[in-house]
Amino acid sequence: MFRAVRSGLDSLFSIDARPLLLSFAVCAGAAVYFSLPGEPDLTNLCSISGALFILLIAIRHWSPVDWPVTALIVFFGFSLGAAAGSVRAHTVAAPVILEAAGPAMVEGWVQDIEPGNKGVRLVIRTHSVAGMSPQDVPRYVRLTQTSRLEVAPGRFVRCWAMLRPPPGPAMQGEYDFRRQAWFEQLGAVGFVQGRCRGGALGAPADPLNQAALSLGSASRNLALHVNEAAGQRAGGFASALVSGDRSFMRAEDADALRNTGLAHLLAISGLHLSIVGGLVFLLSKRLLILIEPIALRTPAQKPAAIIAFLACLAYLIISGSSVATQRAFIMAAIVFAAIVFDRSAISLRTFAIAMLAVVLLQPESVVTPGFQMSFAATGALIAAYEAWRNRRAASDKRLGPIGFSWASIVVTSIVAGFATMPYAMFHFDRAAPIGFAANLAAMPVVTFVSAPAAAIAFILAPFGLSDMGLRLFGYSLELVLAIAHYFERYSYETGYSVHSMPPLALVLSSLGIAAAIATTGVTRALTGGLFVAAAMAVWAGSPRFLAHWSASGEIFYVSGANDIERRRIVKGSGLSPLRFTKVPGTACDAPACDIPSSGGTLRLLSGDDAHFCIYTAAPPPLTEGCASKADLIWSWADVTASGGLTAHIRRKEIRVSTPTPCGQRLWHPCKPDYSASGN
Repeated sequence: MFRAVRSGLDSLFSIDARPLLLSFAVCAGAAVYFSLPGEPDLTNLCSISGALFILLIAIRHWSPVDWPVTALIVFFGFSLGAAAGSVRAHTVAAPVILEAAGPAMVEGWVQDIEPGNKGVRLVIRTHSVAGMSPQDVPRYVRLTQTSRLEVAPGRFVRCWAMLRPPPGPAMQGEYDFRRQAWFEQLGAVGFVQGRCRGGALGAPADPLNQAALSLGSASRNLALHVNEAAGQRAGGFASALVSGDRSFMRAEDADALRNTGLAHLLAISGLHLSIVGGLVFLLSKRLLILIEPIALRTPAQKPAAIIAFLACLAYLIISGSSVATQRAFIMAAIVFAAIVFDRSAISLRTFAIAMLAVVLLQPESVVTPGFQMSFAATGALIAAYEAWRNRRAASDKRLGPIGFSWASIVVTSIVAGFATMPYAMFHFDRAAPIGFAANLAAMPVVTFVSAPAAAIAFILAPFGLSDMGLRLFGYSLELVLAIAHYFERYSYETGYSVHSMPPLALVLSSLGIAAAIATTGVTRALTGGLFVAAAMAVWAGSPRFLAHWSASGEIFYVSGANDIERRRIVKGSGLSPLRFTKVPGTACDAPACDIPSSGGTLRLLSGDDAHFCIYTAAPPPLTEGCASKADLIWSWADVTASGGLTAHIRRKEIRVSTPTPCGQRLWHPCKPDYSASGN
């Protein structure tokens, strides 16, 4: 056992492990950059990265042992990831409005149409905003329209709208949409008063913008056609898979997919690109073998890989080129390039190169759940595949080809489910335990029926017969939706909000997954298990959520029954936390209310002088209000000044946190101080 563990640890310092360690280090450096409370200096980051690179080049020729070189590769990768994040953040800088504006006339071209809870969302490439100078006009704005939609992507529109800055997290630890908007160059969000109407201005002068709008229009037309041809029941689902347009998707279907762990089907990512690329590669290879001049002069898999790459590129373009699709395309391109250059297409080295390319091109994706869950599942599956490869011959004999195929599907579902579970718990405060069974039932339908049906539609499209394939595609997706709704009846959520996973537990879980991927033999189980056990211990000992008073005026707290409840005691203009969107709420009708909670008694004082206090011991009479002996006292003025207050409790010790103050990061500028200028 000792020799096996030592051999596994020694493999970390071998030459073969260096690409994987470099990619993990770059990923960690980018994640740390985006997690810092303040903006580091770009020049310093680039200088440190450059100095470490020079030192690495020098020491790799002089060091007689491997571990100093490996350690320096890790340090260099960490600095490179941080520098890449900073460079990217400065490169995409675009105007952002700093305070609410409007109503104002917004003119521009519709870039995309997205579904929303309160209506459709129009992403508009702005031409002008009434009352703003040209240098202050955001490059993109996103407007919600509740009335009937009468415009399409590519169309010039005029919208009478209210605008506000992209909202940040309402409480510490929530996902920062403001950061996402910065990297998407989205400078304002808002809602339309009435509806957006078409204007007379033609296409923009910039050829790149013209091409982007034309592609958006073509993608929308494709979504309309697929939605109609695939059938009324699953047309919206089919449109989402083919074009990336979810605006036709029924809300109850999207909820069923999400509650059963099948929501990954909606995001055009690695699964979809692998199905498209794999089918095109297989068909192209079979056809090229039949062409004698080609088959005799070159291996058929090489031109087939080029054709499959072009097919994935076409799918990337028509599906809207979302960040998740771009990430999957980079991985697919590296796989097909490995085939062309006679390298192993599916290996940890290919995985490392793909991760490195994605992080350097899109470092902001490191902190998104899509990136984390995608690469965790992919790395874990490749590691499991390599560990199983040596025993495959014996397994084939015992199970047979059909049994081995089904065993592969089961193992894939288990490995991917466990690898992505920590990220689902951290980002969404939930896990879908029924997801394993739902994926086991739905994925064979998607792989063996839906994908071939889509391929048939693609092949028949030049002859005007694509509707036949699309209808079959729709029938298969109706079956997938039926599976999702069936398993939804048995689904339940775990870990919802009451005791959220702390960031340190996620870091330890990620280290455990990385260790299981990078090491070999019994060391995989040992190191991975130790890190996961440490993560669970940190989570169990972390402070528990007690209460949050948001800028919307609502108070969220843990009741005596250990459930999250909501009370409104004052009307505010801010937003409530996204994770508490579906929490039922009531009003505090009396001027003062005492509410039992898991951490003591909560006292709510409504009215103009609204207050909130917590008593861990017996509270005084209501007539005394929030007396000085309260363990915690908040006023509405404190909430409006900080943007929200959150209380956690650990062993009767209450800790208070607030959202990150403005001005600390590029994507969180402060509002102008008019009092300082005398205006």
